[in-house]
Amino acid sequence: MTEPRIVPAHLVPRADLDAVMREGGDANSCRCQWFKLSPGEWKATGREARDDALVAQAGCGRPDAATTSGLVAYVDGEPAGWVAVEPRTAYPRLRTARIPWSGRDEDKDDAGVWAVTCFVVRKGYRGRGLATALAGAAVAHARSSGAAAVEGYPRVEGGDASALFVGTRSLFEAAGLREVSRPTPGRAVMRAEL
Repeated sequence: MTEPRIVPAHLVPRADLDAVMREGGDANSCRCQWFKLSPGEWKATGREARDDALVAQAGCGRPDAATTSGLVAYVDGEPAGWVAVEPRTAYPRLRTARIPWSGRDEDKDDAGVWAVTCFVVRKGYRGRGLATALAGAAVAHARSSGAAAVEGYPRVEGGDASALFVGTRSLFEAAGLREVSRPTPGRAVMRAEL
């Protein structure tokens, strides 16, 4: 695979982000809103509304946007992947879940800690190291945006392939994160101080 070009999502057109999500398995319906919405909000929100929310959060097509919710990877000029990365406080569901809090005494409202919550790689680009490149770019993006730390919450045992949207332990290790807790037997909290 040629070296991917990875850019903040506010610098890409909506059509490119949609191309990634459309061919990204569960991402087609989720649109990276799982950690953004409460269970009740999730049930009441359809794919179209989740899609509009993602585009607004990412700032697609708005180069002057002050923030974005993720990065888009291009391979040979084609949109190929996505990673969600922004301050942990942008993910309300993380505040109420056991992940990442079991076994840790930490301020849930610390906006200096960023979270990598979702990876999407289009079918034709899987198995070629794109997710690893996205993880490294997410850490670099968090650092350049002033984050004090960055975290990921991968599945580490069991589950099916659909659970890989949160990344794997080895993926985060390759990006420089280390395990800081194991809130459940099947989930790790990975973190890097920046």
